[in-house]
Amino acid sequence: QLQLVESGGDLVQPGGSLRLSCAASGFTLDYYGIGWFRQAPGKEREGVSCMSVNDGTTYYADSVKGRFTISRDNAKNTVYLEMNSLKSEDTAVYYCALDERPLSIQDMCVHFRRGVDYWGKGTLVTVSS
Repeated sequence: QLQLVESGGDLVQPGGSLRLSCAASGFTLDYYGIGWFRQAPGKEREGVSCMSVNDGTTYYADSVKGRFTISRDNAKNTVYLEMNSLKSEDTAVYYCALDERPLSIQDMCVHFRRGVDYWGKGTLVTVSS
């Protein structure tokens, strides 16, 4: 059974950095999209960054472009989200998710409600002084 397990969430000061990890197991898909999403208190879930495992294509939301970096380690079946220059508005529960056949990586991140097949349980990131 496919599982996604996030880790790395923590309390960090504004301007600080954090790296989230998503360990994936239980599948052998050749082509899929994997990404990070977040949901702040009182707000809707939004796509942060997504990646095609097939060709490495990436997408970033405008709000994190230049500050966050998505990467993967195929040998460990793990996807990372490196977050720098963190702001208070980055505070949220961050979820890892997988789409078995995304129309595109941008579509996966933007229209995730119709496409994402699997979700992790999330990890909390709090940016506060």
